[in-house]
Amino acid sequence: MTTRATRSPRRRTVVALAVILAILAAFVVRLIDIQVVKADEHVEQSLDFIAKGTPIYGDRGSITDADGAVLAESVKVYDAQLSPQVIRLLEEDADNPPKLPWAEASTRIAEIMGLDAEKLRADIAATLAENPDSQYFPLVKGLGSEQYIALRELKLGSYLTMTAREIRVYPNGAVAGNLIGYLDGTGTAQAGVEKLDDRCLAPTDGEESYRTGKDGVIIPGSESRTDAVNGGTVQLTISSDLQWYMQQMIAEEAQLQGAKGGTVTVVEVGTGKIRAAAEWPTMDPNDLDASAPNTWVSKLFSYPFEPGSTFKAVTAAAVMENAGVTMTSPTVVASSYEKFDNGAVINDAFVHPAFTYTLAGALIDSSNVALSKFGTMVSTDVRYDYLQRFGVAEPTIGFPSEASGLLHPTKNWDNQSLYTTTFGQYFTVTAPQLAGAYQAIANGGEKIGLSLIESCTAADGTVVTPDAPAREQIIKPETAADLTRMLENVAVQGGNAERIQVPGYRVTSKTGTAQIPDGNGGYKQGVYYTSMVGFAPVDDPQYVVVVTLDEPTRVTSSAATASAFQKAMTQTMKTYRVMPSSTPMDALLPKFE
Repeated sequence: MTTRATRSPRRRTVVALAVILAILAAFVVRLIDIQVVKADEHVEQSLDFIAKGTPIYGDRGSITDADGAVLAESVKVYDAQLSPQVIRLLEEDADNPPKLPWAEASTRIAEIMGLDAEKLRADIAATLAENPDSQYFPLVKGLGSEQYIALRELKLGSYLTMTAREIRVYPNGAVAGNLIGYLDGTGTAQAGVEKLDDRCLAPTDGEESYRTGKDGVIIPGSESRTDAVNGGTVQLTISSDLQWYMQQMIAEEAQLQGAKGGTVTVVEVGTGKIRAAAEWPTMDPNDLDASAPNTWVSKLFSYPFEPGSTFKAVTAAAVMENAGVTMTSPTVVASSYEKFDNGAVINDAFVHPAFTYTLAGALIDSSNVALSKFGTMVSTDVRYDYLQRFGVAEPTIGFPSEASGLLHPTKNWDNQSLYTTTFGQYFTVTAPQLAGAYQAIANGGEKIGLSLIESCTAADGTVVTPDAPAREQIIKPETAADLTRMLENVAVQGGNAERIQVPGYRVTSKTGTAQIPDGNGGYKQGVYYTSMVGFAPVDDPQYVVVVTLDEPTRVTSSAATASAFQKAMTQTMKTYRVMPSSTPMDALLPKFE
């Protein structure tokens, strides 16, 4: 039998044990809450409390031309500000006067920054009158290094602070502006090469960090630093000197012809490198607001147009290789107006009687009717294949906002487009695509992909070059040679012969006059997008030149581009010191049988 005396201690023991277990359970629950349920939250709070970090910003890389001339670079500038409150406190401390009194300091500051010293002192006095405890007075933004050093030597750090920031500068202004592109206010690339090769140009920021105890004291040995890595230098294939000339020239020619705009593209035949890509209107990336927003991107790459007669050479290549046609093969053209059996109506741009055109003659006179008849000697699938081979609907370099052009599948070719596709209608290209097509003809039938980026040089000096452009033999060398001979005859016997002569050089040429969509399913009346393309020298082709004008009004035909083409080709030959032609032209090809 258990006595009352023995039961009492047991009860107390049980109660005490229960209390202890309850307390332990509470601790366990709280521990689980801290370490499991809310672990991430508490870890984040602890790190916020003890970890301190300061970002270290790297510099964005530069963009240069083929010769190393800087087209875009990042520079440090400084924003200076004063603390009126500190100036007041120093001036009021009679026991410890500043080494450089405010009256003298303000004069020195004004001299360095080109300000009015009296106005500066008056502005500070007015700020203090309004708020004696004011700690911020903006002085000047965008100080250069010389001004920064001169101000720093005044040793006014107690109330003069200068914050560094990076800005993008384009030393050549509008030269290649549409190619180079620009950054927005946050330093993010928005267009052009800035965006195209942002991976090379963009820096990798670093960080300086340390940990502190609860009292804010840095924990010894906790300091760490990750240095920033500056962006690399992008070298382009263009010549800034040639680019400058082409921009000036096309601006002058476009305005002379009353055009909305114009472009010039120069491509090196043997490499596919773009040596100039000029356009007007253009923009200066140093001052975007000075130009219309529609000029902030490259129209040269983003505007597709029907190439018109410039692509008659592609039709000629298709029939020469697949229908047994030669340069002197004939076709009968009843007149400048012909209605075909399927109801399609094709017109030539000039009135003429019945002709028996040779293929060369059809190109020289640019007869739509004759090319329609030659072109339909092969199937639509063959012609479609040749348009693709020559780059229609294929982007060239992946330029930001680059248009790929349009090539409808043959099942969508109606009775009219069955013929119009033989002379450059019902599909669209960009100026670089047109240049690429003629590069293949000039290069013996081998098409080389275009390129604009020469290399990326990383901050450590490592040079990375892009993958070699694709190369493909798209037509036979003998076909390319025959096309070249016919295109030289166009330059010599065509309607623009006298206006496009380049003294000392044998030149090829072909014009194009494209109708412009009106946005309602039709075409604008009386205005055109005109172009001219060619290469030189014929006996050793080195450069392709493409010139376009948007809606010229003084001369509305492709003849409007003749003067610009002649100037562009002449300057290209001079810039690269191309040897003049050393062999005479072959005998003229007959236009008629």
